[in-house]
Amino acid sequence: MATSNIDDYIAAQAESLQPLLQKIRQTIRAAAPDATEKISYGMPTFWQGTNLIHFAAFKNHIGIYPGGQAPAVFADRLKNYKTSKGTIQLPFDQPIDYQLISDIVVWRLAQQTTGGYSA
Repeated sequence: MATSNIDDYIAAQAESLQPLLQKIRQTIRAAAPDATEKISYGMPTFWQGTNLIHFAAFKNHIGIYPGGQAPAVFADRLKNYKTSKGTIQLPFDQPIDYQLISDIVVWRLAQQTTGGYSA
């Protein structure tokens, strides 16, 4: 089912995941208060001049998609997570590092503002 907004996306997920997804949303919102929420590529997305970050629920993890450079820039803090270009997997069997998510969003905003970001 295609969703048109983040509320619908979260409501369509397993009830047990909804509080986690809301907390990720709130974390991103706090780090990027001027960003616009939308659905892009079928995922909750925060946009401010560009897509800052997407997130999505999967069977065993939450995927965070902050763009191609983030996994390298935050490599020291991501060593316990599965990553690939532009993708960070936060498994359900580990505590979510909300400060890391916030720091990545702040970094993305800085990259977007200075034009130093490439996806």
